[in-house]
Amino acid sequence: MHSGYGLLVLSAVFFAFASYAVLLSAFFPLTGIFLLDLLANDHHYKYFVLLLVPTTAYFVIANWVGWQFYRNS
Repeated sequence: MHSGYGLLVLSAVFFAFASYAVLLSAFFPLTGIFLLDLLANDHHYKYFVLLLVPTTAYFVIANWVGWQFYRNS
């Protein structure tokens, strides 16, 4: 039960962090938080880091499905 709530909270925090880094950082001044300011000033790697999550999830799911097809064939 606690791991489900933890996953939900971490997902919400990641969504807020990613939304600021990709969408909102262009409209707001620097925050004074080192990591957020670093992402706001970067124009290439902030997208790379955030797009690693769905890309990794896709490959994990695709590999798991492929392994299931292999085992059950």
